[in-house]
Amino acid sequence: MRSDGSGPIRVLIVDDHPVVRQGLRSMLEADDVEVVGEAGSGSEAIALVEGLEPDVTLLDIRMPDMDGITAMAAMKKLPVNTSIIVLTTYNNMQYLVRSVIYGAAGYFMKGISRDELLAAIRAIADGQSLLQVHQLRTVIERLVREDAKAAPHAAKKLDVLTPRERETLNLVAQGLTNEQIARVLGISRATVKTHVENIIGKLGVSDRTQAAVWAVRSGLAGL
Repeated sequence: MRSDGSGPIRVLIVDDHPVVRQGLRSMLEADDVEVVGEAGSGSEAIALVEGLEPDVTLLDIRMPDMDGITAMAAMKKLPVNTSIIVLTTYNNMQYLVRSVIYGAAGYFMKGISRDELLAAIRAIADGQSLLQVHQLRTVIERLVREDAKAAPHAAKKLDVLTPRERETLNLVAQGLTNEQIARVLGISRATVKTHVENIIGKLGVSDRTQAAVWAVRSGLAGL
């Protein structure tokens, strides 16, 4: 069960290889995680995300009808806040950067262990970051250099954040953990967690990583 008692974390598996999907389903057997569906293509995944509204989507990059990044961009236009974890065989920084910019919360190799994958899913459900600091900084540097432009609604959304939430979001965008943010701001870790949850809800993003991306694009944070 999730810490808020709302039930198991609902997961959608997307991969064009049935054996991989079966293996992932077996890996994810746990009391607090439920596989709610499987998709073998990007277009099928988009339809299932819209219909099932999973908490987390495990997404391959290379698929025959539509690549994972294109599918991810389409998913993020839906009125569904699913956190996306990319599972791929490609250890490629360009893929990582593009994945995060287009909506991913994390990027992992398919050799990930069962414990690591479950830990990632639980962490994302708990509002934690799945990216290492150097990975997040690489993404932010790319955004700052190429397309960090304030969206028309950015100022309005910034207005809904309290001053402390803006401070928190700025630190999230720098890759700080809740514990580190608590030390910087002189508040409790539980209070930081509440601020992060409020930020995600107010901005209408799916997770901490996408809140950081939003902060950079809005001009609130940068390196």
